[in-house]
Amino acid sequence: QVQVAESGGGLVQAGESLRLSCAVSGITYRTFVMSWFRQAPGKDREFVAAISWRGISTYYADSTKGRFTISRDSARNTVYLQMNSLTPEDTAVYYCAAHAREFAEITATRTDFDFWGQGTQVIVSS
Repeated sequence: QVQVAESGGGLVQAGESLRLSCAVSGITYRTFVMSWFRQAPGKDREFVAAISWRGISTYYADSTKGRFTISRDSARNTVYLQMNSLTPEDTAVYYCAAHAREFAEITATRTDFDFWGQGTQVIVSS
């Protein structure tokens, strides 16, 4: 059974940084696309960032480009999201997701991802 577990959320002030981690277990291969999404109260879940199965290609939402960095440690089946220059608009529950198909193309489409974590709360105060 595949499990996805996020960690690292918390309360920070505007302008500060936070690093989220996501560990995937129960999967026999490491060649899958990983992503981060977020959902603010009363809003739909939105794409934040994705990283290719090789870890070479990355893709960001316009709202996070230049401030957030996604990376992965394939040996540990772990993906990270470094978030800098946080603003109150970044307040949300952040979800990590994994694509089930090996060697898939990088994607930002929520329905392409098969395995999801429970989320970790990020609150940015002004």
